[in-house]
Amino acid sequence: MTARRLRLIEPETDMTDSEIPLKIAIATNDMERLDAHFGSAAKFAIYEVTTASSRLVEVLEFDTVTDQKGGHDNLDDRITPKVEALTGCALLFVLAIGGPSAAKVVRAGIHPIKRKDPEPIAEVIAQTQTMLKGSPPPFLRKVLGRPQTDFASDYAEDYSE
Repeated sequence: MTARRLRLIEPETDMTDSEIPLKIAIATNDMERLDAHFGSAAKFAIYEVTTASSRLVEVLEFDTVTDQKGGHDNLDDRITPKVEALTGCALLFVLAIGGPSAAKVVRAGIHPIKRKDPEPIAEVIAQTQTMLKGSPPPFLRKVLGRPQTDFASDYAEDYSE
């Protein structure tokens, strides 16, 4: 199983932020909502997100997917090609992901984030931007090239003597 890729060739002019964009993947079947489990996602929408802007940079499409029930055919590995196609993404938003698949994703340096219910892709991006404006977790700071802070400074404003 290979991924069909639709990539943005020319950079968009509205993405002129000086900050390093965070590359995220969203499991989708309709390109409008986060609405798929990892194994059964027909598509992954890949976005670059900064605190002020976002842009769709790639769409990965798979013709062979697993069913929503989590059943897998051991003779036909449909997970590894998906993980390989997502290389370079820091976050992966899905409705569900099984343990073995999650382990492969994490080993590839991608942090999976499960959501309870389907939601518009625009909301996922807005929530990501809000997180970026605040205090992202240390592994994302590293990806974004932001200076590392110590644990105490992250919570200094919450603590008073």
